[in-house]
Amino acid sequence: MCVLLQDLTRQPTAASPDPWPTTTLFAEGQATCGGVPLHEIAERFGTPAYVVDEADIRLRCRDYRTALPDATIAYAAKAFLCRGMADWIRREGLALDVCSAGELAIARSTGFPTERMIFHGNAKTPAELREAIGVGRIVIDNLAEIHRLAALVPPGRRQRVLIRVIPDIEAGGHPKIRTGAEGQKFGLSIADGEADAAVDRVLGQPELELVGLHCHLGSQIASAEPYRRAARIMVEQLARIRDRHGVVLPELDLGGGQAIAYLEGEHGLDLREYAATVPTEISRACREYGLPIPHLIVEPGRSISGPSGVTLYRVIAIKSGPGGVFVAVDGGMSDNPRPGLYDARYTVRMIGRRSQSGSRTVTVVGRHCESGDVIARDVALPADLRPGDLLGVAATGAYHHSMASTYNATGRAPVVAVADGQARLLVRREEPDDLLRRDVGL
Repeated sequence: MCVLLQDLTRQPTAASPDPWPTTTLFAEGQATCGGVPLHEIAERFGTPAYVVDEADIRLRCRDYRTALPDATIAYAAKAFLCRGMADWIRREGLALDVCSAGELAIARSTGFPTERMIFHGNAKTPAELREAIGVGRIVIDNLAEIHRLAALVPPGRRQRVLIRVIPDIEAGGHPKIRTGAEGQKFGLSIADGEADAAVDRVLGQPELELVGLHCHLGSQIASAEPYRRAARIMVEQLARIRDRHGVVLPELDLGGGQAIAYLEGEHGLDLREYAATVPTEISRACREYGLPIPHLIVEPGRSISGPSGVTLYRVIAIKSGPGGVFVAVDGGMSDNPRPGLYDARYTVRMIGRRSQSGSRTVTVVGRHCESGDVIARDVALPADLRPGDLLGVAATGAYHHSMASTYNATGRAPVVAVADGQARLLVRREEPDDLLRRDVGL
C-alpha cells in the first residue's frame, strides 16, 4: 500500500489556502481523498468517521526535513497519535514528542526508537517519570520534578533533560492556546528566577545531563516573527548559563505551534519563511554572544497532521426558524470539541451527490445535549440539502481524535487511512460493548 508513497517528493511551499488534504479531488458532487471516494468510506465504515490522508502526512514530514535539514523535527503526538501514525513518523525519520504514559506506550508498541522521543508535561506523575526514564529527552517543567526524576535514574546512568523556560511572548490563535507568556501553567519563569533555579538544581544532579533549553509559544501561530523573537531570547539564556556556570548547552528546542488553514482563503505559517527566519536569527544571536550554534529542535504537530484529516458526517435533521437554519448531524462535540473550546471555525462541503440548487447559510450542529454543540457556524451549503446527505469537514486531522470523548455514552469515531486508492482501518469505532466493559459497577 505504501509503494507509491516512496516516490512522493516536493519542495517546501508557502502555506496553502486550501484546507483539504493534498490528494483531495472534487468533481460532479463527488470527492476522493487518497484516490478513495469519500462516500464509499462512509458506506463501508459508517459515520462519523475520521479520514486521514497518509500521503499528505508523509509529504508534510518531508517538507519539514527539507526546509530544516540540520534540525531535529519532533512530531507533537498530542495533535494526533495512533500506532499507524507513529509508524509513519518513524519511517519518515522524525522524532516524537509525547506528553503522557499513554502516548509513550503507543509509540513503544510500534518499536519507535526510544532515543528519538521527547517527553513533555507540566505535571508528570511519578509513574510517568519512571516510565520515561531512558527516552531521548525529558523536558523539565517545574522545580519539584528535578529531584524526583534524579531519584529514579538507575545507578551508573544519566538522563538527558531540557528545561522549559517562559520567553514571555504572546502568540497563538486563541488565548486558551497561548503558552509562551507569563501567567500560565507551562514552563519556568525567566523573570522571577525560577529558570535560573532549575538550571542550578539540574547541574547539581549527577544523574541528570542538561543538554539544552526548551520553549513553546502556543498554537496556530501564523507568522515567523514570534519565533524569531523567541530564538533571540533563548540564545540570551544560553549565554547567561555559560557566563554563570561555564557550561555551553548544545541544544535549543523552540517547540511547535505552526498554524494551518481551516477556512478556504486562510493561510497557515509559511514554512519557507520560518526556515529562513529562525536559523538566521539563532546564528546572528550566537555570533553576538560568542556561542557555538546549538542544534535546533522543532515540534510541529497540527501543521503535519491537521490538513490531512477530513471528518465525515450524515445529516440527520434540518430545522428552520427565527434563529436560522440548523443542520444536525450524527456527530458533534464528542468528536470535535474545538468550536466549543476555542471558537474554531471550519470548512464544510456536501459530498456524494451533485446539488441541483443554489446555497444557503446554515449552522451545522451536533447530536449532543448541549446548546454549544456546534461544528460550524454560518457556512454555505446547498439549499436542497436533506437528511441522509453526507458532509465532509476539512482540516480535522489534529486535536479531534486525540480530544474525542464518550459524552452521552457515544462511542468514539473510527480512524480510516487512505493511500494509493485504498482505505484501511487504523482505529476501530468504539461500540456500546466497549463502554460496558469499562463499567464494572454491577
